[in-house]
Amino acid sequence: MEPSSRFESIQLNKATISFDDRFTLSEIDWTIEPHQHWVITGTNGSGKSALAAALAGVGNIEAGSVQGLPQNVGLVSFEAQAELIAKELKKDDADIMDVISLGTPVSEMIFEQCQDPELASELVEKFGLTTLLDRAFRKLSTGETRKVMLIRALASKPDLLILDEPFDGLDVDTLAMLQAHLASITDTVPMVMVLNRFDEMPDFITHIAYLNKERLEKNRGDKKRGDSGRLAFTVDREDEAAFNELYQLLHLKTTDLSLPEADPAAKLPALDPSQPLVKLTQATIQYGDTVIVDKLDWTIEHGQHWQLSGPNGSGKTCVLSLITGDHPQCYTNDIFVFGFQRGNGESIWQIKQFIGYVSTALQWEYRVSTSCKNVIISGFHDSIGVYTKSTDQQKKIADQWLELLGMQERADQPFNKLSYGDQRLLLIARAMVKHPPLLILDEPCLGLDDMNRQLVLALIEKICAGKETTVLYVNHHTEDKIKEIDNHLALEKNH
Repeated sequence: MEPSSRFESIQLNKATISFDDRFTLSEIDWTIEPHQHWVITGTNGSGKSALAAALAGVGNIEAGSVQGLPQNVGLVSFEAQAELIAKELKKDDADIMDVISLGTPVSEMIFEQCQDPELASELVEKFGLTTLLDRAFRKLSTGETRKVMLIRALASKPDLLILDEPFDGLDVDTLAMLQAHLASITDTVPMVMVLNRFDEMPDFITHIAYLNKERLEKNRGDKKRGDSGRLAFTVDREDEAAFNELYQLLHLKTTDLSLPEADPAAKLPALDPSQPLVKLTQATIQYGDTVIVDKLDWTIEHGQHWQLSGPNGSGKTCVLSLITGDHPQCYTNDIFVFGFQRGNGESIWQIKQFIGYVSTALQWEYRVSTSCKNVIISGFHDSIGVYTKSTDQQKKIADQWLELLGMQERADQPFNKLSYGDQRLLLIARAMVKHPPLLILDEPCLGLDDMNRQLVLALIEKICAGKETTVLYVNHHTEDKIKEIDNHLALEKNH
């Protein structure tokens, strides 16, 4: 059916929709009326993002029907964000006349095909992007990139607005502003949101759709096999009993977790407990006349867990990259890490061996085609992919992590075919696998549903409670506090 300019209703009737050979939505019965605003929720890998994408016309309809899809859909999702980043990164691979691409400026990303320039300009100011309009899109922080995506969708005059985890990666002030703007357009724009955090559901949401994950049976003569998602039930928010049952389901917390042991054959060099793990003295990060971090003094002692927070663009990721040695200005600063004074001949691998790390940027970089099991094993080597032979002990420990995450049957599945949340869980296991002296978790719960979020938080608490690993935890959500973390560094935006 051809998309309509405005829809009277969207109807999925026994719709089976496939997404390559990796995932299928099975027999979806669902009707969306123009006056309704929906939240799609469910477990990781159940097809939440796939169902949202189907409303934008993505996927192949193999059975049933999909009717009433609007023509102009505003879509914001991690997948769409990653695609834009990937397109920008490909410009680096182009070797035409040795010209280095500077990347697409933010202003072009926002205004090139904008349907409402006045609204776009207003949102640019509200989102604090005015000073970034001339910057290359790929040079933005994760939160700034998400803001650009939101402005593009909101200013497109959409017939339907689809927001996949719109609040993740945003600081508190930006989140409040976005929620207020969305509430102001509910009378004119129907919305469908994918939310893993049930407590982030806006008051204007009228209905909830809950998906379950299933395993597809292999059809006769068909070698393809993958996962399937089904719409288990829908809930009218005014049905208090049904709503409370769903709330309890999404807030189940995993208990009695035990971490797999570290590999005794991969023991790290001993560190002097009398010296700090990290010491930054008057650390400054500056691009031209713009100062991102100004004269920061920060010491992290053994067993002294820290939470790092601050608004988008305040330099959180820059500070982390000073510690990991990935920032080019780490050699122009006074940095002491793991017994090394930076700039005295130490190699970056001497530093990285003591660190486990998880971030959104790492997830975008982890584009190699490898198995779930190998992703965890790669943590022993601090590599993206596995390029050396793994020991039996390493394979055993990886299996234990897969079992802990409930993914033991997916050991050989390709990492790049998994849902965003499942990828994040594996990268967290990869960071934890060698029980590093310092575990850096940059927004580790980003993209995870409530049950997996509770699993991750419980794992972090257990590591904090132990004596081996010091945790540096970055997050925007106050409700995701770790009870063992007593130290807090709040960065402020200087530009």
